[in-house]
Amino acid sequence: MATRHDTAAPPVKEGGAAPGRPPAVPTQAEQRRRARLSRRWQRDLRWSPYAFVSPFFLLFLAFGLFPLLYTGWASLHQVEMTAPTDMNWVGLRNYTRIFDDDFFWNAARNTLTIGIISTVPQLLMAMGIAHILNYKLRASTFYRVAMLAPYATSIAAASLVFVLLFGRDYGMINWGLDLVGISPVDWQNDKWPSQFAVSSIIIWRWTGYNALIYLAAMQAIPQDLYESAALDGASRWQQFFHVTLPSLRPTILFTVVVSTIGASQVFGEPLLFDPNKGASGGAEHQFQTLGLYLYEQGWVNQHLGRASAIAWTMFLILIVIGIVNYVISRRLRASS
Repeated sequence: MATRHDTAAPPVKEGGAAPGRPPAVPTQAEQRRRARLSRRWQRDLRWSPYAFVSPFFLLFLAFGLFPLLYTGWASLHQVEMTAPTDMNWVGLRNYTRIFDDDFFWNAARNTLTIGIISTVPQLLMAMGIAHILNYKLRASTFYRVAMLAPYATSIAAASLVFVLLFGRDYGMINWGLDLVGISPVDWQNDKWPSQFAVSSIIIWRWTGYNALIYLAAMQAIPQDLYESAALDGASRWQQFFHVTLPSLRPTILFTVVVSTIGASQVFGEPLLFDPNKGASGGAEHQFQTLGLYLYEQGWVNQHLGRASAIAWTMFLILIVIGIVNYVISRRLRASS
C-alpha cells in the first residue's frame, strides 16, 4: 500500500511576501552618523574634481599668469636685468621705441619670410606623406613611427647636424651642388640662403608631426564617400581633390594656425645656426627672428623693459592670429 509523503507549504500572505522580522529602526545616533556621511559624500562629489585639477592651476599661476602679468607691468617701466627691482615709469615708451627700431622690423620680416618658407612646403609634404600612408602598406606602423623620429629628436642635435650639412667649405650640400656644376653657397652669411637653411631645419622637424595629424583625419573620413566617388568614375586624384581635401578643411586650418604660431616663436634653430652662436641672427641680422630679437634685448643687452614690450607685442600678434582663425573657422562651418 502506497504512502503519500506530501507536505503542505507554509501559508503565504497576500502580496507574496514571506513573514520576516520587521526592519530595525535606526537610533538617533545612527541617523546623525548617516547624515554626516551623506554630507561628506556630497562635499566630496562636488569639490574633489577641483582638487584633482588644482595642481595645473597652481602651476599655471606660478609659471604662466604671474610671468605674463609681470612682463606686462615691466613693459611700462625702464628696468635693467642687473637691477630688476629698480623700475622707472615710462608708460608706452618701450612700445613706441621698438616700433621705431629698424632691427625690430627686420626681425619681423625675417620671421614672416622664414614662416612662409617653412610652413607652406612643410604642410604640402605632410599632406602627400599622409595620403601615401593612408593606403595599405607593409610595415605601415614602422613608417608612422619613423615620421615622429625628427619631432622627438633634440633641437640642438638636429641644428648642429644641419650646420655641418650647410657648411660653406666642407658641407655635404655644397659638395652635392659642386657635382652638378653649381658654385658653393655661403649658407650662413647670405640672407636668403641662410633663411632657407633655417627653414629646412623646421621642415625636417615638423613635417612628420603634421603628416600624422593629417593621417588621423583621413582615417576618420567615411569609406562610403570614396566608394560612391569610385562608382561615379572618379580617379584617385579626383577622389583626393573632391573628397579628401574638403573633408580635411578643419584639420588643414588647425595645422596652418598651429604652424603659424610656431613660426612666430622660432628661436632655437636660428640661434644654433649662427656661426657665432649669438642672438644677432648672423653678422648682418639676416635671419634674426622676433624670438632672437627678444633674447638679444633681454639677456644680451639686459634691457628687461624693452624685452617685456617685445614679448607682449608677440603675444598680441598671437591673439590676432587666434581671432583670424576663429573668424575663418566660423565661415567654414557656415558654408558647410
